[in-house]
This record gives sequence, C-alpha cells and structure tokens, in this order.
Amino acid sequence: MDFDQFRVKPGTRPDLSGFSCRQDGGYSRDELKDMREAVWKELDNYQEELFAEGKQSLLVVLQAMDAAGKDSTIAKLTGNLIAHGCNVHSFKKPTKLELAHDFLWRVHYKAPAKGGITLFNRSHYEDVLIVKVHNWASEEIIDRRYDHINNFESLIADSDTKVIKFMLHITPEYQLERFKQRLSDPEKYWKFNPGDLDERALWADYMAAFETALERCSTEQAPWYVVPAENRRFRDLMVASVMLQTLKEMDPRHPEPDFDPAVFTVDSIK
Repeated sequence: MDFDQFRVKPGTRPDLSGFSCRQDGGYSRDELKDMREAVWKELDNYQEELFAEGKQSLLVVLQAMDAAGKDSTIAKLTGNLIAHGCNVHSFKKPTKLELAHDFLWRVHYKAPAKGGITLFNRSHYEDVLIVKVHNWASEEIIDRRYDHINNFESLIADSDTKVIKFMLHITPEYQLERFKQRLSDPEKYWKFNPGDLDERALWADYMAAFETALERCSTEQAPWYVVPAENRRFRDLMVASVMLQTLKEMDPRHPEPDFDPAVFTVDSIK
C-alpha cells in the first residue's frame, strides 16, 4: 500500500479540518491485520541489519492530541523489534534542569546512536505546539524555533540519522469517546487527566499550531506524515510501513566478518 498521499509536501499547509481520520484503504479488518503482521516481520529483519551494520540510525517522532494512540502504537512497534536496538523516550513537562538549557538540549542527546532506532513519544515539537497555544513564549521566539528545529534535524541527518515524523490525527468526538472509556474502567483511571478536558476547549488552536508546524517543518530529509488514527489497524500498518520503506531506502547491510568463516565448522567449535 502506498502511503505517500499522507506525506506533507515541503512548504504546503495541510487542512486538518478536512482530513478523514478513519480510513481502511479499502481493506477488511482481517486483511489489515495480516498486512500489518507481514510488515512487522520484515521490519524486524531490516532492524537487525541496521543494528549489525552500525553505521546509520532512524529517529521516529510521534505527536498527537491526547488519546490518539501514541502509547499503543509504540508498544506494538517495539513488541516486534529487537530490544537492544530500539529505544523509546517520552517527553513531558520540562524539568528545572531542562528549562535551564535551550529547548533542544533535552532532545538532542536522546537521538539514536549508530545502528539504533529511537521513538519519541512527543518531542521537540511540543515547543511549537502547546507552548504556542498557551502563549508561553512570544511569537518571535516561536517563529525562530521552526528554523532551529529544521537545522537540528538537518544536523542529525548529516550524521546518517534518518528522521520521519507522524501526527496521529483524530477528531474531538473520537477523543471524547476515548476519555469516556477510560472513566468507565477503574484500571484506566490512571490514564485520565482532568486537565485534558481544558485542552479540548483549545482544539482549534492546536490544529492551527499543528498545521503551521507541518508546513514549516516537513522537509525532504525529515518528512511529516498525517496518520488517520481512528482505525488502529490502519494506523499501525501505516506507521510500520513508512518505517519499513525508510529502512529499505537506507539499505543497511550486514558487515563482512573479520574472520575467515571457512576456518570454522560446527564440529570444530568446542
């Protein structure tokens, strides 16, 4: 399946209000499940080659409104990757130490090392999303941050780190239903934050902030994708498929052995 239609072309502003958040690509639930599992299997093979090669890395950024499924998307992805080559970092409210540095400081040192795949659950984009919506920084500062973000992503791209970014897009109606489900299950109470209801009132402001971030920061070397996230199987298939296609383009290869395999046989090893 071709997901290029969901990629934000550089310099274009997507209309998130006109975006269909629930899509299936014309496939049944079972077909989506089978396709997803096939992609996961192939993704695991490419990740092993990336890790073994140890020359390139992949950074995957996930941003979304609350209840869009960032945690579950990451959990399913990491459950199908080798643990020693994969890291997940979640960015919450900055600490005092982090606030004492530039806004990219806490993000930069968590970028993936050679051979690794790192997933960001929220990211440096919080500083042009929630910060912008709540006016915690001036418009002038926010405007400069888009350039800083592009330069940062260009820097790590020059160090052989490929960057792909996903906005998991949902409607406010879907979010409300998810909140209600959390409140109906005592085991899900921990996932409910009353403050999230206040953020719902700012939905239009968040969508405008997302549209600006996507327009200003979707580049050839670090593209943004808008993911229809209300169909979870389609969501998971799309994220995994774009990751797989990216790894194929990176073309990692197992390194040549630094010994002569012909010297060793199964019987000779004791």
